[in-house]
Amino acid sequence: MIKIIFVCLGNICRSPLAEAICQHKIKKKGLEGQISCDSAGTANYHIGEEPDSRSIEVAVKHNIPIDHKGRQFHHTDGTNYQYILAMDESNYRNIIHELGYKHDGLYLMRNFDSQGRGMEVPDPYYGGKDGFEDVYQILDRSIEEFLEFVIETNHL
Repeated sequence: MIKIIFVCLGNICRSPLAEAICQHKIKKKGLEGQISCDSAGTANYHIGEEPDSRSIEVAVKHNIPIDHKGRQFHHTDGTNYQYILAMDESNYRNIIHELGYKHDGLYLMRNFDSQGRGMEVPDPYYGGKDGFEDVYQILDRSIEEFLEFVIETNHL
């Protein structure tokens, strides 16, 4: 089983939305028994909390089921997941710090975005609903390209 984890700061906006989109795409591609995903935050602000209501709203708008409780990224995630996708540079660095090394499967999420390769996924928390829709579009594109990479790399 190939395991993927999406990581942002608080695990209530970007990363649970990424997890939900990825799970939906995995199911559509018939890969449930081969790929799984999760999400976490590098900070402990929202452990046990539901995703932000605006993340839930944008997921529902796009018919994406979303069900997650916030959790903190832990150094054991480095051995439990083949792929770790950070939403931005700050969390990328925080992941390396928590693990104590640069994980071979650690990437910035937008390294897989044809419309913004190498850029960060903006944090929509302090903005309005439009920011959550923008993040959804970024994640939808990036995750599609990322899953194609995973499928090809792992010969699925």
